[in-house]
Amino acid sequence: MIWRQRPLRTVHLLALALCVSAGGDFDWTKQEKTSFYYGTFPTGFSWGVGSSAYQTEGAWNTDGKGMSIWDVFAHKKGKISSNETGDSSCEGYYKFKDDINLMKEMKLNHYRFSISWPRILPSGSKSKNKREHINEKGIRYYNDLINMLLDNKITPVVTLYHWDLPQVLQEKHGGWQNASMVSYFNDFASLCFERFGNRVKHWITFNNPWSIAVEGYETGEHAPGLKLRGSGAYKAAHHIIKAHAKVWHTYDTKWRSKQKGLIGISLTADWGEPVDVSNQRDIEAAERYIHFYLGWFASPLFHGDYPQVMKEYIGRKSGQQGLGASRLPVFSPQEKSYIRGTVDFLGLGHYTTRYVTQKNYPSGFGDSYFADRDLAELVDPQWPDPGSEWLYSVPWGFRRLLNFVKTQYGNPMMYVTENGVSEKRLCTDLCDDWRMQYLREYINEMLKAVKDGVNVKGYTAWSLLDSFEWDEGFSERFGLYFVDFSNKNKPRYPKASVQFYKRIISSNGFPNQREVESWKRKAVETCSSSNQLLAAGQSGDAEGCVWFVADPLIGHMEMVTEIVVPTVCTLCILLSAVFFMFLLRRRL
Repeated sequence: MIWRQRPLRTVHLLALALCVSAGGDFDWTKQEKTSFYYGTFPTGFSWGVGSSAYQTEGAWNTDGKGMSIWDVFAHKKGKISSNETGDSSCEGYYKFKDDINLMKEMKLNHYRFSISWPRILPSGSKSKNKREHINEKGIRYYNDLINMLLDNKITPVVTLYHWDLPQVLQEKHGGWQNASMVSYFNDFASLCFERFGNRVKHWITFNNPWSIAVEGYETGEHAPGLKLRGSGAYKAAHHIIKAHAKVWHTYDTKWRSKQKGLIGISLTADWGEPVDVSNQRDIEAAERYIHFYLGWFASPLFHGDYPQVMKEYIGRKSGQQGLGASRLPVFSPQEKSYIRGTVDFLGLGHYTTRYVTQKNYPSGFGDSYFADRDLAELVDPQWPDPGSEWLYSVPWGFRRLLNFVKTQYGNPMMYVTENGVSEKRLCTDLCDDWRMQYLREYINEMLKAVKDGVNVKGYTAWSLLDSFEWDEGFSERFGLYFVDFSNKNKPRYPKASVQFYKRIISSNGFPNQREVESWKRKAVETCSSSNQLLAAGQSGDAEGCVWFVADPLIGHMEMVTEIVVPTVCTLCILLSAVFFMFLLRRRL
């Protein structure tokens, strides 16, 4: 799923002022922080949940599956929190029927999942070499999953690449640093169209290519863990964009007329808001933030080339560093034409917002994607923070981002492919009121955007289950269902947000104030029994839970209770003993 950007330290921000000035077609001065809107989505709006193969399937070396870059990366000591791996994770490979029953109970319209490339092509390719074969057991698993979804009237939305590249392609070719990945990915996608396309009508080529490029090849936080600063991310992104376009054309020419499906891509982006909307430099910095983030991939697909501001800034920085050419690769005129227009729909993932201001990085700072942008990211400490180090709840930013996409890219058909909130805890209170609040407010901002005319057709909550959260291991949980990873059977327990989201789905939005206000109360009433089941299932282990609380006041109170009070009590006992010894000596 999911990507996380490391924030800079929090700073308190002054209130923003209205002013005149705008960048592009988007009105940066328009304030859209309006009150809650009661209303419903258009008929046919699709509601779903999401997952990805490596995060949930487990069975990492079962039934002929090949190694992925995440299998290798997670097994390296020190790469993942607590050295955890996705080897078994949620055991989704074995429990998919149970999970589909959970979806059916929620009355979901669609389920977004990914196909593990090395599970169906263990060596990454399907050449005639006998050692490079199609794994029919992997094909059977996805066939069974797709068929059962359809039997339960749940539409499969399939992601072809959610980060688990076959390890052999990384070792032989350098992964996404090599242009050969374009043809390898096209072969893999063609196999998926051939085997599953008669039933799958919604395909997503890549999930969040920003994270693949930056965290995989710039910072090294994610697999394959390379730190090719200043160039690796741009080269990986260049090949990913070409790979997406090739797969789109392959489907368009060979499969579309028979299968009548759609091909899109899922781009994840935070919203960037100018610190001071009366300052043109801050507005330009915020717009640059989004173009280096979302526009990096969206602009080539919609307009045929990288954003002009990326070409200017990276080109200038490259020149200042004495390089003969820009570190940002160049599309040829033929490639621009080939890439432009290769999206039937845009998938959009969104979690949080940053304030942005101008910050100049000197040329001596070194090659870096982050330095190329010449900006600083800030957060308001008053924004709610459920405990994750990066995810602040800023609902109004969601509406701003959706409207930005509308103005910049011609209001394409959009599906929200990821949106949700985590808790940073080693155990979970299933009455997740913060998640219900997050869903309520973010989905409402999406509803406002639909009323603004934004062409959003569906929403995917991230995620169905707690799962392996990349470099955070199992310490960060996004699931609507709690998974007890300490139990070999990986039982699922519904959080209150399951019932809350189910009511949004059944109402197709927020029909009226009285009804909506009752949802949270009713959802909380159902989760106390789940808490009791969880506690019983953990056989008393829950008593040892460590909690990471978001509220600083609560955190302070816990610190006082757990540290200060015992310390004061100990000191009192010692002082009392000294005092009594002093009295005793005087009497003697």
